[in-house]
Parts: sequence; structure tokens; C-alpha cells
Amino acid sequence: MALSYSVASTCAAPSNYQRHTKFPTVLGANKYYTNQINVLANRGSHYKVASPSSLTVISKKLEPSNVVLVDGFEPASLNPPTDLKRCDFPSYFKFGASTSALQTEGPGTEGGRGKSTWDSMIQADKGGKGVDSYNMYLEDIKLLKAMGMNSYRFSIAWPRILPEGSQEDGPINQEGIDFYNKFIDALIAEGIEPVITLFHFDLPVALQDKYHGFMNSQIVEDFKKYADICFANFGDRVKFWSTINEPYVFGSFGYKQGLPNDGKSDLGPFVATHNIILAHAAAAQIYHENYQQTQKGKIGISLPCKWYEPHSTNPTDVVAAQKQLDFMLGWYMDPFVNGDYPESMKESIRELPEFTSEQRTMLQESCDFIGINYYTARFGKQTTKVDLMKGTISVEYTSELVNADGTLIGEQSEGQEGIYVNPAGLRNLLLYITEKYDEPELYVTENGVPAKPTITGSILNSIKEGKIEELKAALFDDKRISHVEDHLTAIREANKQGADVRGYFVWTLMDNMEVGEGYDVRFGLNYTDYYDNLKRYPKKSAKWFTNFLATPPKKNKL
Repeated sequence: MALSYSVASTCAAPSNYQRHTKFPTVLGANKYYTNQINVLANRGSHYKVASPSSLTVISKKLEPSNVVLVDGFEPASLNPPTDLKRCDFPSYFKFGASTSALQTEGPGTEGGRGKSTWDSMIQADKGGKGVDSYNMYLEDIKLLKAMGMNSYRFSIAWPRILPEGSQEDGPINQEGIDFYNKFIDALIAEGIEPVITLFHFDLPVALQDKYHGFMNSQIVEDFKKYADICFANFGDRVKFWSTINEPYVFGSFGYKQGLPNDGKSDLGPFVATHNIILAHAAAAQIYHENYQQTQKGKIGISLPCKWYEPHSTNPTDVVAAQKQLDFMLGWYMDPFVNGDYPESMKESIRELPEFTSEQRTMLQESCDFIGINYYTARFGKQTTKVDLMKGTISVEYTSELVNADGTLIGEQSEGQEGIYVNPAGLRNLLLYITEKYDEPELYVTENGVPAKPTITGSILNSIKEGKIEELKAALFDDKRISHVEDHLTAIREANKQGADVRGYFVWTLMDNMEVGEGYDVRFGLNYTDYYDNLKRYPKKSAKWFTNFLATPPKKNKL
């Protein structure tokens, strides 16, 4: 998802290029705006597809520096950014990387861990070890330290704490408690703040078998009790908790993993999501009531969302973009802010579960912050189909890659066909949330771009065999650097325009098992060598962070 804005100081944007300095409030105000997307090409730089409120970056060229990634291999040439600096962000801003227990810890059998519903993905290939962070967590901390990051977002595996899912069905696994205590202590010893997710897709199989997991309201009580164990054991040192990662993904698809046919229904996503929302709120309530005053921490949730632009200036397409945002983001944010689902959802889905008045109050008090996982954008379009034979008229709100003018929403990534890069969409999304949902404290808890290089052997053997181009494809990730620069620029601009964004976490720290993609798609700032005992090597983007974060931050107080 990399737009590279590297422009020589003598180059300027074309005279017909519109610079938007104010966030277009069309969706919130039910107006529409001109959807003009520009593709700019300047000598010495390349502008790729940008959004209607394009980020304009004009920067000077600086002399590159050479950085060594692997001993015995040619250094990488690193161009420092001049239009983006550490001091553009406040001193309390969290710079970090994100991972999940499911994707990094290991095969799911070590340390007394129980089975999770998604373990089959870990074991698909490459030795079935994830990336063995259960045994290599100290190596992972070294990677963070080397990049200068001050935070690490990772998850606790529910079945590692409660192998049977609940204390009613089995004891707490002390090995799991001990492991995370060591991990947390080691992070803090290096000046790295742990930012912990309680649930990142790895539901204990025992609960799926017992009562169909998130299809049953009993999950709310069991999740609350699991969260309570984590707060009690780790909360004296952990000050940032996220209850559930990407509930849209798990509530729409993931809840079915390992679910027998008698547990599935057409309304499954709405039932599962209802229980996810209540599970979050129940965990947040117990934290607020029993722990927050003494532990001085915060609790929130991480929501995935695309940004949606109207397909055209037609008001129906503006409505379509709004409805897409309602069904992807408002499905959660409206309950957290307003205590109920968006009106557009209630009008469209008659069987949508309802919240009690007590639950509504609990929901509205459940988020100290909101995490946003942002990867891509789309155009929202309304289409109408008339079937005269059946006498039916159906209206659909579709998600499109190309707008009415024939312009692509962004540059397609190399590693995943569904990711089209649109950095300005992140700025628009952050400002949309700020405006629509009462200016919440925000963190970008995931943002990254994939690659899929062809790798035929270990790094060390490739050096010996002279596979120069293969090594460069694996380690010289210039598009990832551009991607980071562009999205940090988007955050900086959102903050200037009124958002309260306090952190940015790259997905991901190192290459690992990607859900739905396996091990060949690589999002990591650091390279994982699957041919050589999962050794980690810095990519060029890791060295970019080392240089960027070495400069002094702006001095700010909260």
C-alpha cells in the first residue's frame, strides 16, 4: 500500500492539482463532493493514485546512507524522509509493531496451551511452528529495540491461559501465566510498552464444542472471566488493553471456524457480532470497576475498516458509501457511542438483535480509546435491479475498485490482490470517526503492505550461491518504506485537522503466518527465514524506523 511521495525540491505539483486542506464532511452531513483522483508523475518522483483529499508532499532529496542488513551481503541504500520527522508527532505518541499469538507463538501445543479453532492455519506448512515466538520472544524484543520502537502490540492466547476455555471446565494454566509475565517484564526492561489484545481469533476449541462459541451468549460471561484473570495477573504493568481484534472479521467469518452445521444460520454474523460487542463491554466494565483506579490503564477495541468514497457525485452513491461505513464501522461504533446499532442497519435487517437499556449504558461506557486497523479503500455504489416478471425491485450497495470516471481507488499491492493502497483514505477515515463519534482517542493499531517474493533457500545459502536479485526482493522493501511514510503523513495531517491519534502500529514485526494466505505472503518489517530455523533479519524498512525514531520527539504532555 505504498504511495511514494519523493519529489525533488525544484518540482511542483501540476497547476490543475487541487490541494484540499479541509476535511470534506460529506458523509456526516449527507452532502456530496467532487470525487477527483489525480495521478501525478514528476521527474525524480512518482505520485501514484491518491484520494479526493490527496496528501500533497513536496520534499527535498537528501543523500542516502548505506545500511547493512545481513553480513556478507551488499548494503542497502536508505533515503531519509525530509517531509516527515519524529518531531511531527508528540512525545507520548506510540510507535510500534503488531502481531498476534495465533500467528507467531508456535504450533499451539507448547507450554500447556489448549487447542484453538484456528490452529489448522498455523500448521499448514513451513514446519507448522508459526514463527516460534514462544521460544524466541527475546529475539523479537531485540528487533523492536533495534528499531527504536516504544511499544509492542501483541495478543494473549486465550487457550494458553485457560486450555478448556473456562475455570469451570479446567484450571488456569500457570505455564501460560508465567510465559506472559516473563514476556511483559522483558519488554518493560527494554523500555518497550506492552499493548495487549485479549482475543485475536484464537477461540478455545473447548468452548466452540461446548456451546458453539460466539453463537451463544454464555461466551460473554466466559470472556469476562478470562479477561479478569489477565487484568489480575498482568494489569500492574500493562496499561493498554484491547479486548477484541477485528470483530468485523471474526463476527462475519471467523466465528464459524470449527463450528458444526447445526450451529450455523443466515443470521450467524449478527448473532455472533452481538455477543462479541457484549463480551467487549463486559470485559471493559470489570476493568473499569475493579482495576482501572489502581492500575491506571485504559481499555478499548481494535476495529478494521476500509475507507469508502462515493462512486460518483450522484447522491445515491453518497448514501451507498455511508451505508458501507455503517455496516463495517458503525456496526460497532454506534453501540459504543450511541448505545444501539445504526438506523440503516435496523432498517435493513429486521431480525437484528436488540440491546437492553442496561446493556446500552454498559456499551456507551466501554471504550477509553478506539484502535483502527486500516489497509485499503473502496468506492461505494448504489445499483437498482428491476425484475418485471417477478415484480421485484432490489437495491444493492456495492463495493467497487473503479469510480464513475474510470479511476482506480489505489495501487494494487504485490502480495494480496484485495489491498489497494490509499493513504489519504486513512486520514479521511480518522477524521470521519472524529467528527461522527465524539472525538475519541484513536490509535492506528494495524497498517501494513504485503509482498510475495520468490524465496528458494535460506538467506545464508542465497548469499553463498549469489542469488542477488532474490535477496534484494526479500530484504529491500522500498514500497513498504513508502507505505509507512505515506500513512504516517496521513496521521499527521489528520491530527492537524482535529483528530486525536496517539499511536501507529505497523503490521507486522516480522514475517509470519498470514490468515488466509499462509507463509508466502510477507508483511514483516523483519524477514523470517523459514529455511534456517526461523532466524530474523532486518529488512530495509526496519532500518528506516531505526533512523526515523533516533531523532528527538516533540516535547508534549497529555
